[in-house]
Amino acid sequence: MRRAVCPGSYDPATNGHLDIIERASFLFDEVVVAVGVNKSKKGLFGVEERLEMLREITANLPNVRVDSWQGLLVDYCRENDIAAVAKGLRSVSDFDYELQMAQMNRELTGLETLLMANNPVYGFVSSSLVKEVAALGGDVERLVPPVVFERLRKVFPHQG
Repeated sequence: MRRAVCPGSYDPATNGHLDIIERASFLFDEVVVAVGVNKSKKGLFGVEERLEMLREITANLPNVRVDSWQGLLVDYCRENDIAAVAKGLRSVSDFDYELQMAQMNRELTGLETLLMANNPVYGFVSSSLVKEVAALGGDVERLVPPVVFERLRKVFPHQG
């Protein structure tokens, strides 16, 4: 079975994330959307809430499952028989960072990385930017899946 992981913080998940997950689901037998747990970071949404939202937005993808991990991604992949990482690239700076990570992961355990060019429609979308715009009252409804937008409206009531 060809299995890949789409790792991230997903705080919150965006339409750009969903695009990469959907595209990876066509390439692999199983895709694990894995939320990284970093106890030293306070996210907008808790890990369990992010997992819930991801399960809802990927429910129509039968070969996608949602999980979380802590520590090194290569260890998580080894423990779960995952041979590849699927990541999206928005810019040259993403490429520089992701290439280093891909090379390190390959050196550590042989884990392969598939770097996918983003859909240009989502080239400017990031979780950080979505949170910032939402906090300042900007409309982010077109940038995130509906379930995420509803949760953002609870945090930032002046949305929509």
